Amino acid sequence: MTYTPDELFASTAPYYAKYRPGYDPRMYELLAERFGLDGTQRVLDLGTGTGVLALPLARLVGEVIAVDPEPGMLEEGRRLADAAGIANIYWRQGDSTTLHTLDLDQVLLTVMGAAFHWTDRDQLLKSLDHLIAPGGAVVLASGGAPGDVEPAPWLEVIAEVRTRYLGAERRAGSGTYSHPKERHQDVVARSPFSRIETAHWDRTVTRTLDEVVGLQFSYSYSSPAQLGVAKDAFEHDLRVALIRFQPDGVFDEFVRTEATIATRP
Repeated sequence: MTYTPDELFASTAPYYAKYRPGYDPRMYELLAERFGLDGTQRVLDLGTGTGVLALPLARLVGEVIAVDPEPGMLEEGRRLADAAGIANIYWRQGDSTTLHTLDLDQVLLTVMGAAFHWTDRDQLLKSLDHLIAPGGAVVLASGGAPGDVEPAPWLEVIAEVRTRYLGAERRAGSGTYSHPKERHQDVVARSPFSRIETAHWDRTVTRTLDEVVGLQFSYSYSSPAQLGVAKDAFEHDLRVALIRFQPDGVFDEFVRTEATIATRP
């Protein structure tokens, strides 16, 4: 079964921009040093969402082409860029299957976050071989593989409430989502970008109750559209359960940023 981007992500856009923690700033420092980013390069952010990667990168390069299939995400990204005075991001509607229609010039880097999960990874990497300049790279940003980081105990409280409303499997539009069984690094290793470097940075993110609740609406599997008329009841029950578990309303989470940098041999 296939799922349209609007079905998955449209209602998450304002929550995504406001409540996702973003990637560790040290990742951008590494990319600037590793690739000599000096304000002149061109970068493609594929599956940009609201510009989580595009906005910080725009301050390091000459141009970011930010591509996403969902107009609501792009609109939120434009709003954030305007508010930050960033004018060198070019927001384009599309996805990994329509890159050939966007008439893109060569880029030094193609960066992707969670969007890489949703693509035909092997085919996309072959396509990027024609788009990424010599000396360039594919950069995959993530929170690490499932199980790499011990989850915060209060996440179990959220899972219990979410299961009560949406079932045990993570919803994905009208179906369910499964994390790819094959690690990204294994897919990349057989691609044209088979020389792989990885780095990670860990930090603790502290959230309020409102921030924890808002974060849940940024995920496609617990989005406002997914919950529908049950959204208010879900939010009420989630707040009650979380405060019962953590009466001081302070929620710490150990968060990892992992960068997989793949270059040609």
